[in-house]
This record gives sequence, C-alpha cells and structure tokens, in this order.
Amino acid sequence: MAGGQGKFVWYELLTPDPKAAEAFYSKVFGWRMEAGAATGMPYTHINVGEVSIGGIMELPAELKAHGVPPNWSGYIGVDDVDAMAKKIVAAGGRVQRQAEDIPNVGRFAVVADPAGAVFLIFTPAGNHTPPPRPPMGTPGYIDWNELYGGEAEASFTFYSGLFGWTKNQSMDMGEMGVYQTFDINGVWSGGMMKAPPQMPGACWVYYVAVEDIDAAHARATSNGATVVMGPMEVPGGQWIVQAIDPQKAFFAMVGPKKK
Repeated sequence: MAGGQGKFVWYELLTPDPKAAEAFYSKVFGWRMEAGAATGMPYTHINVGEVSIGGIMELPAELKAHGVPPNWSGYIGVDDVDAMAKKIVAAGGRVQRQAEDIPNVGRFAVVADPAGAVFLIFTPAGNHTPPPRPPMGTPGYIDWNELYGGEAEASFTFYSGLFGWTKNQSMDMGEMGVYQTFDINGVWSGGMMKAPPQMPGACWVYYVAVEDIDAAHARATSNGATVVMGPMEVPGGQWIVQAIDPQKAFFAMVGPKKK
C-alpha cells in the first residue's frame, strides 16, 4: 500500500440514523458530507475541506442482532489484507469478519486484538496513496487514536509487531497502570492503556481535533450529545471531552481552551 502501511487511513461511523448523525457531526465539527460512490448500500463520505477522512453508514441489521452498538471504527492500511489477517491470528488476535472486496474501493477485514478491541485492516484498489496527515491540532481531523485494551506493554507488543509502531512517551498512572504513547512512521499518533473498570470492554477511541474545546463542547451538548468526561486537561496543555452522540455512539474531541 503506497505510503499507507501501518497508518490509520479511514474512520467509519455505524449508526442507526445516518442522516441525523450527519447533521450532528456537521454542526459540531464542521464536516462536509458527501454521498459516496454506489457500492450496494448508502454511504456518506466525511470531508474536511476537500479531503475525505471517513464515512457514515447505517448499522447493519445483523450487527444489531448480535448486540453491537452504534460505534466509530478505524481502518489501518496494510499491503495485503489476507496475509495480515493470518499474522493477527498468529499474534493472538482474531478475525471477526473474513476479508472481502468492495468493488473499485479495496479489500478489508474486521479483526480484533487479544483483548477484544476491534479495528479494520484495508488495502485500497489500485496504487492509492493516502493524503499526508496535516499538523496535529488541525481542526476536523482525527488527531489521536487511543486504545483501551489489555496491559499497555502487551498491547504495544501486539501492534508494534504487526504494524511497526514505535514507543514515544510513557506515563505511570498509578492504579490505572501505564499509558504508553506511540508513533506511526515517526509521527506521534496515539496512546494505549489497560481498559478501566467503567469501560464496557476493550475498544479504540478516536479524538477529533477542535479549535476550542469549550466551544466544541457547547456545540455538542446543544445538539444532543451526552458528556461522559470532561472537559479535562491532559499533558501538553490540551483538553479532552468524551461523549455519546444522539444516536448513542461514543466519540471524543481534543483541543485547547481559548479563554
């Protein structure tokens, strides 16, 4: 995959009401929504300016039947989806949905790490190169990829062995364990820690960069979001908010305080 191996290349929201979700996120983050190419089901692209960063689609009935809630997921680019799926299983993970093709788009599989956190692996059709990541803090982009999983060291060993991620800073959080941040291709990209007791299970959380955390927090709550945590200051002078959107998907944001 030209320039995309090991990177988060796409983010996707599965929701029971795509149109309502599109309206909500457009108001909160300024995203521009655009109908995707016909692939057999309605699909909306999320754009920051002219750059597509993700998509929104209806939560499939079969997932609802298995108790899967509305959720955000991340796609990690790989050179060969089928080969990577085998490596994930060999490393202690599992395949949740076998690899399949999306015509004229690419090939993907749904997988999970040893603690059960779900993510997707993806190889695009053709020689596609994902756009370069803008500087951290660019509003509207996913700025931070955070794993609540098993012990941080075990999680890091799993992902670094598969995707070549490298360690950045680590923080001892006492009873909560170690928070290990990581780089992807030399770019500070996220952190991982053991899932706290209040989390329903292991999962990835994706933080959208905002220009002013208080203003974004106000936009989210005035449009129906329920705040779970924050605004809370984190190392580096940034502030975070974790919340649940009106369609019950968990989301997060990160940015400075302007006042």
